[in-house]
Amino acid sequence: MSALLAPKDAVVAVRRKIDRKWAEAVCAELGVGDQVVFSIPLRAGVSTGKAVEQLGPAAWHEWHMQWREFASRLPTGVELVRKVVAIRGVAGDFPATLIADLDGAVSLIADTRIVAEPLTVDIDRARTIASALRSAGAILTPTTLRAVCRLRTVDVEVLVRALTWLGRHPDAGTWTLRQLPVPGMHTKWLDTHGALLRDVAGRDVREEVRPRLTVMHLTYVDPDHAASGRRRHDAWTTGDVHDIAYRPRLVLVVENRDSRLWFPPVGDTIVVEGGGKAAASLLANVPWIRAADHVVYWGDIDADGYTILDRFRATLAVPTPDGAPAKPVTSILMDATDLHHYSEHGVNHDKAGRSIKPSPASLPHLTEAETTAYNTIATAGSTPFRRIEQEAIPLTHAATRLLQILEGRD
Repeated sequence: MSALLAPKDAVVAVRRKIDRKWAEAVCAELGVGDQVVFSIPLRAGVSTGKAVEQLGPAAWHEWHMQWREFASRLPTGVELVRKVVAIRGVAGDFPATLIADLDGAVSLIADTRIVAEPLTVDIDRARTIASALRSAGAILTPTTLRAVCRLRTVDVEVLVRALTWLGRHPDAGTWTLRQLPVPGMHTKWLDTHGALLRDVAGRDVREEVRPRLTVMHLTYVDPDHAASGRRRHDAWTTGDVHDIAYRPRLVLVVENRDSRLWFPPVGDTIVVEGGGKAAASLLANVPWIRAADHVVYWGDIDADGYTILDRFRATLAVPTPDGAPAKPVTSILMDATDLHHYSEHGVNHDKAGRSIKPSPASLPHLTEAETTAYNTIATAGSTPFRRIEQEAIPLTHAATRLLQILEGRD
């Protein structure tokens, strides 16, 4: 590769530098960080007549003529810095470095039309966002600015409103996370954007809010309890005075309501509706679940089902803050053998008819047999199906597995 950088190659290099440093440049305009100058060396290592002779006079002359013509078209904010080189005893000023500020660099790319690909960011939009963040009291850094600029416009607007709201409310402890009265913020917005709000606000509202009480729906499947004529279906809320009807030896967590409501009789067992991906956080600190001899999870054979199992198992593997011990979690009907046994129920499309996508997530808390099943249905390659729904598997099969666990045969 030649040591002489032609104008078109210099413009391409400027574009690359803008992509890397635009956030720093925009922040610097607002007084955050040092001023950014885009500087491109045009003849690296070529500073003497001897070096020019080695390149060849013809190549040097052609390069010099290209820059002479190009220099006449440089936009405002772009400067061609020249330095002296003595060639065969004759000193002359030759292009050495192309220097531009942010506006000049952007204009250079737009005016020359040498670069086919546009910038990865709209600089005017980035400036507008940066100014809005500063006005709302944000902690502005290049990292946070990049993250905010990746948001949709509607989410940027919500973020700015949230910053403004937090500035007026130093204590968010009278609301739950779903109750925060930020204009335009839907109740689950913080599930996705809470970490970014924390970074730009300098406080984590998710840690300040009033905790959401765990409310779970459960079904008593112990046959002796059923014979007593008492209620079969119940709900349990953290901190309430109501207690469960009996202390189970085994707690089964399922994901589908029908699987809970119609589960067949199994002694010393309670079936709990898990609540999807929130199962880990909702159920991990329930004392009578931790106190059971066996905690068992049964979900769909799909990427979501294994993700829930992985999180649930990881969460219960850690003691609770109040000293409840770690608890192992067993799964049923979710290993590689089950995958093949119930394969006739496998599907490739969701309820809306859309193709179920593969999952790249690594799930370190699965067993070997579970991992084999997960890799089979979640692979990016070809696979016969990607989901077996829990409801397709007979409840009697699940009850048989629980009896084996209770009898120590699993």
